[in-house]
Amino acid sequence: MSPRSASVNEELRRRSRERLLQAAVELVSEHGYDATTLGDIADRAGSARGLVSYYFPGKRQLLQSAVHRLMHRTLEEALEREPRSEDGRERMARAIDAILGLTQDQPVLMRQHMAGLLQAEGFVQCPEQVRLSELLGDTVARYGSQQVSADYPMLRALLMGAVYSALVPGVPMKVPVLRAELFKRYRLDWEMGTPPDAEASNRPRETDLSRFFATDPEPEHDPEPKHGPEPEPADGPST
Repeated sequence: MSPRSASVNEELRRRSRERLLQAAVELVSEHGYDATTLGDIADRAGSARGLVSYYFPGKRQLLQSAVHRLMHRTLEEALEREPRSEDGRERMARAIDAILGLTQDQPVLMRQHMAGLLQAEGFVQCPEQVRLSELLGDTVARYGSQQVSADYPMLRALLMGAVYSALVPGVPMKVPVLRAELFKRYRLDWEMGTPPDAEASNRPRETDLSRFFATDPEPEHDPEPKHGPEPEPADGPST
């Protein structure tokens, strides 16, 4: 049997990592962080248990990458949804609403994510975090910032503060109140983005997150097994 090509190994790595990210958000959302083990995540992903540590230093880093994926894909959807807009203020409104909406829909995940950021590791420099930073930086630039390097960290800090305030146990602030403050800060009209309404708080939370982790269609004659644990990629993870 001939060795797998470098491109096939790269695809195997990508798919394995995608499945682990998806399994992490599903299990932590269902059972909480402490009750979810790396073994549970590997089993849900259909991966060999050793592959979790092969791709991630630990559970906290895995979850942070998974939530950053959820955040950047949610943000992408919001920015690109119809009717698409190039207006910088509209895009800023959509970005704010995307993060606040995710906080409402996935409070367990977002609370654990915020807790993880306060650990010694801080932000995990992973592809998901980089993509989220790029999207928020582009949003700030389109909004009209002349100093993106300074204004992007401020937007990030304000959003993190809003998420924390919405989720802090015992004394959470209501999302519409937080939204109003952020919109005032950025001089946005309330009707921009996705304004909350009376029915929004009663709508069912989205539980199927698979579209945020979907991989490309499998190529013909793909050597990767469709179910069960797969062998470790032959040439190690990409850097």
